[in-house]
Amino acid sequence: MPDLTDLDFRRRRLSFRAWHRGTREADLMIGGFAEKYAAGWGLAEIDWFEALLDSQDVDIMAWAIGKAQPPEYLQGEQMAALQRLDYVAKAMR
Repeated sequence: MPDLTDLDFRRRRLSFRAWHRGTREADLMIGGFAEKYAAGWGLAEIDWFEALLDSQDVDIMAWAIGKAQPPEYLQGEQMAALQRLDYVAKAMR
């Protein structure tokens, strides 16, 4: 079982990476997603998000808005949550 302190550190690091993507649009989309969901993530969800963050912003954004099909290893509940975009309006406030 992973150390909770380690998971907390990984969540904070992922949050920073999510909010510092390089463009305001990507920051809002990816950072807003992390802000809404990361606190409840376990090891599998954190691993998924790390894999997502290794992708190019343009790809992540295309997957989120349905303009492109995400790779199979990123499909699932978390991708569905990313695609709902219900976190973006909050991030813009």
